[in-house]
Amino acid sequence: MTDTETWIRRFFPSPDAAVQLICLPHAGGSAPFYRPVAQALSPRIEVLAVQYPGRQDRRHEPMVDNLGELADQVSAAVLDSVDRPYALFGHSMGATLAFETAVRLERAGRGPQRVFASGRRAPSRHRDERVHTLDDDGVVAELRGLSGTDQRIFGDEELLRMVLPAIRNDYYAAETYVYAPGPRLRSPITALAGDSDPKASHDEVRAWSAHTDGDFDLQMYSGGHFYLLDHSAAVLRIINERLSEPASALR
Repeated sequence: MTDTETWIRRFFPSPDAAVQLICLPHAGGSAPFYRPVAQALSPRIEVLAVQYPGRQDRRHEPMVDNLGELADQVSAAVLDSVDRPYALFGHSMGATLAFETAVRLERAGRGPQRVFASGRRAPSRHRDERVHTLDDDGVVAELRGLSGTDQRIFGDEELLRMVLPAIRNDYYAAETYVYAPGPRLRSPITALAGDSDPKASHDEVRAWSAHTDGDFDLQMYSGGHFYLLDHSAAVLRIINERLSEPASALR
């Protein structure tokens, strides 16, 4: 497996797709979370899902607990992987990472056509959150409350203890992230969120508009932090619509 293949998973290769969508998982998440998305969008859009180190088949690799450092590595993998117009989609922690990755890719002269920021407040909106400091029971309670973790994991003590280090690592990365003011993205941003998400209020999500010189739109759905599991068809429709717009409208 090459270094790029270590980072990027193509569940449904679509060499004739006009555009690629790079998907970035949430805290504790992994590339297979986006397998249904890849299947649904293929063959018109080729989905490339990012696999972070320290989980699943990369579980023996050192985890990265700094979003800036992770964005450095992800952007390098993206540059080695994309061969046509592309966009970024990130959920929760993945949305912040998508933003930081886009900053680096634009700096390299190969920015995305659009950034989809899902279930996350804008980078400039800080919260003093400290889930990463809780004991294991506290972290598990947090996961249960967000309703995005496979319920079977909670019934398997061994599996749960195996995945908790990656979850705690990612919470640390997300909660210690500090936005460094800089030029706004040229890439348009589509922000998506649940209307009862305890992690991202309507105003915090709308604040993504201040991070782009391109167009901005906000899509709100009923539900909480993992609203996209209940509204997958609507989210996929938005992705299809936005990535069907003329390139001139996307840059």
